Amino acid sequence: MISRNFLKTESLHYGYWTDDLTVDLINLPKAQENYDNFIVSNIPKGAKTILDVGCGSGNLALKLINKEYHVDCVSPSSFFAQHAHNLLGDRSHIFTCTYEDLKSGKLYDVILFSESFQYIKLGNALQNSFDLLNKGGYLLICDFFKTDAEGESPLGGGHRLKKFYDSISKYPFKLIKNIDITRETAPNLDIVNEMLKNVAFPIWNLTLNYLNSNYPIMSKVLQWKFRKKINKINLKYFSGQRNAESFAKFKSYRLLLYKKA
Repeated sequence: MISRNFLKTESLHYGYWTDDLTVDLINLPKAQENYDNFIVSNIPKGAKTILDVGCGSGNLALKLINKEYHVDCVSPSSFFAQHAHNLLGDRSHIFTCTYEDLKSGKLYDVILFSESFQYIKLGNALQNSFDLLNKGGYLLICDFFKTDAEGESPLGGGHRLKKFYDSISKYPFKLIKNIDITRETAPNLDIVNEMLKNVAFPIWNLTLNYLNSNYPIMSKVLQWKFRKKINKINLKYFSGQRNAESFAKFKSYRLLLYKKA
């Protein structure tokens, strides 16, 4: 893993960029640490048990455990579940399944989604969270949502924010916090854009040039047959549109904390 071996970080999520931190790939581990600390600082007082949904490598769960929270994890990926198990050992129960299929037999004080909420169908995510929370428990979401900005976003992912608000209003949840951190997370896309421009695009170009030079007929046939996919790749990854400005227009990154009535 590049993040683990090159950047010396176990985290897989966005970084939280404060004004005193230069937006540079080398500072990504510090920005990711800021992100973890931001989430931990928003865990409600008195909470003891946490379900980390989509735990990734288990790094955030480890930080929570080290602060004496009792943390269970959910991961649909056997690869990441094993990685989390190696990191956490018997300090956490890791459910290797989708959130929709989870049968924990437990209730929790906090259900936590850190950049995982967008991958779960909205109705399932809300209903399962309501069912798995203790009375007075908390739903904590830190993730990005789609805005209603006009145009086509080069960035996928995220539930539509308006639809989320409409959906959660049907449940007996009380909004405690709604913190917009789009400005602090958008710079991650500038880093991605630089990597695409300086690393991925030269490799992509080199591959196409090699095929054109050595297998011209096959190359023309393939490029014609897959022209729509190639054009989509060029637009999505190599047009320079995957940047902080575009992210801030089409996405809204928020920390949302709700309390179950």
